[in-house]
Amino acid sequence: MISFVVSACSSMSPIKTVDRLELERFMGNWYVIANIPTALEKKAYNAVESYHLDDNGTVATTFTFRKGGFDGPLKTYRLRGFVQDDSNAVWGMRFLWPFKADYRIIYLESDYSIAVVGRSKRDYLWVMACGPVIPETRLREILEYTEYDLSQVRMVPQKW
Repeated sequence: MISFVVSACSSMSPIKTVDRLELERFMGNWYVIANIPTALEKKAYNAVESYHLDDNGTVATTFTFRKGGFDGPLKTYRLRGFVQDDSNAVWGMRFLWPFKADYRIIYLESDYSIAVVGRSKRDYLWVMACGPVIPETRLREILEYTEYDLSQVRMVPQKW
C-alpha cells in the first residue's frame, strides 16, 4: 500500500515556473479564460484579474466577475500578492490575513499576452489573457503543457 502511494506521488513531475517574470510587464488586466475554479469562481462570468505593483514591492490584486451570468451581480475581491523568489514567478497570494496561498506563474507568452497560474498541489489553475479570447487550438496546446487534470478545467464565459 505504501509503495503505491509513493509511486503515485512520484509520477507527477514537480510544477515548474517560468524562468523570469518582469513584474512591471505583468501588471494590468488579465481576462480569466479557463480555470480549475475555487468555490468562489464556479459561477463566474467576465472574470478579470488586475495587478498593480505597489511601492513596497507587493502586488495589489483585484478580482472582479459577474456571478451567475453576464447580467449577474458584480463581485469584487481585493487580494495582496507577495513575490517570494528571485524569478518573480512564485507568489504568496493573501485573500484572508494571515494566510497566503501558493501562486505560481507556470506559463507566459514572450509578449506577455497569455499567462497561466497554477499551484504546486495542481488543485487550481487559471489561464489568462490580455484579451477576452484565446484561439481554441492555442488554448488546447497551453492546457496540455500544464500537466494538470484537464477534465477539471472550466471555460470562463467572457462577453464584452
